[in-house]
Amino acid sequence: MIKFLDLQKINAQYETEIHQAIKEVVDSGWYILGKSVTTFEQNFAQYTGAKHCIGVANGLDALILILNGYIELGKLKQGDEIIVPANTFIATILAISKVGCTPVLVEPDEATFLLSEKNLEGHITTKTKAIMPVHLYGQLVDMSVINACAKKHNLLVIEDAAQAHGANDNGNIAGSSGDAAGFSFYPGKNLGALGDGGAITTNDDALAAIVRVLRNYGSEKKYHNKVVGVNSRLDEIQAAILDVKLKYLDRDTEKRRQIAKRYSTEISNPKIQLPQWDFDKKNHVFHLYVIRSNNRPDLQAYLEQNGIQTIVHYPIPPHQQKAYQTLNHLSFPITERIHKEVLSLPISPVMEQEEVDMVIKTLNGYGK
Repeated sequence: MIKFLDLQKINAQYETEIHQAIKEVVDSGWYILGKSVTTFEQNFAQYTGAKHCIGVANGLDALILILNGYIELGKLKQGDEIIVPANTFIATILAISKVGCTPVLVEPDEATFLLSEKNLEGHITTKTKAIMPVHLYGQLVDMSVINACAKKHNLLVIEDAAQAHGANDNGNIAGSSGDAAGFSFYPGKNLGALGDGGAITTNDDALAAIVRVLRNYGSEKKYHNKVVGVNSRLDEIQAAILDVKLKYLDRDTEKRRQIAKRYSTEISNPKIQLPQWDFDKKNHVFHLYVIRSNNRPDLQAYLEQNGIQTIVHYPIPPHQQKAYQTLNHLSFPITERIHKEVLSLPISPVMEQEEVDMVIKTLNGYGK
C-alpha cells in the first residue's frame, strides 16, 4: 500500500537532531515559554518575512487570537462581518464565529479553489471589516488583488496560512502578505510538529503585543491579568522539533513540487481533472495535490484496490455542517461541486520514484 502520508518515514529523516533537541529541552528544566519557543519564533518570523511570530497551541487558536487581538485593539467588534471562502476547512469558519463575528461565505474561483476578486466586491457591506483568504492546499492566494480590495474598503486582511508554509509569489510570502496570518503545525502539515502547534505572524507591533498577552492568560506579568485571555502557548519541545525541521522545509517543499510536476505532466486520463499550477512559480507548496472526478467514490475505491491510499479534503462544506444549521439554507454550487469531486493523492518529500510511477500509471489506467 502506498500511504497517503508516511509520517514515520518523514520524521525518521530528522531523528538524531530531534532527539538531541528534545534532550536539550528536558535537560534545561524550562518547559513553557522558554528559549526554544523564542528561538523558533525568531527563525519562523525571518523565514516568512514577518516582523513578529507568536507561537500558540494550534492553528485554530492562531486565527481566534488574531481576531480577539483586533477586538481588544478596537479594530473589530462582535457582529462585524468577515469574508471567507465557502470551500475552506471548518476551522476558518469556527475562528470567526467563536469571537462573535459573522462569517460571510463566498464562492471560490473554480479553477484554483481560491478566493478571487470577482467574488469579493458583491459581498462587501458597511458591516464588513475583514477578509480572510485561505491558501488552500498550499497555494498562495493572489494577495496583491486581495490587498488592493482591502485597501479600497479599509478592511483587515487575515491570512489562513495553515497549509502554506513557504509559499512565495515574487516576494508575496504566506505569513507576511496581509495584516496577520495564522499557521498550523499539525503533524501532517509541511512543517509539522509531533503534536499540536500553531503560530501567528504579523508586522503589526500592537497586534503582536496583545496576542502575546492573550495567549498567556491575558497576563504580561505573572498573576497580573491585563485582559481576559486563554492558555494557548506553543510547547517548548514542539518548538525545538519545529526548529529542527524548519531548516529542511525548502528542500522538502521542492521535492513536493517535483512530484506535483510529474503528476501534472504525466497523468493524462480525461476522466481526471488536475489542479492548475504555473511550474515556474513557487506560490504552491503542495501540502495537498488535489484532483477532481465526477465519480469520486468509484475512483477512490479503484485506487484503494490497487494499493494507493487517498483522502478527501473535505467531504462536507462548512455551510452544510450540522454545527452551522444557520447556514444550511445557503447554496454554493461551485463549493458543493468541489467538495463532491475532490480527491487528494499521496504526496510527500519521502515518496519513492517507484511510488510516484505507480500512482501515475494507475490513474492513467482508470476506466480503461
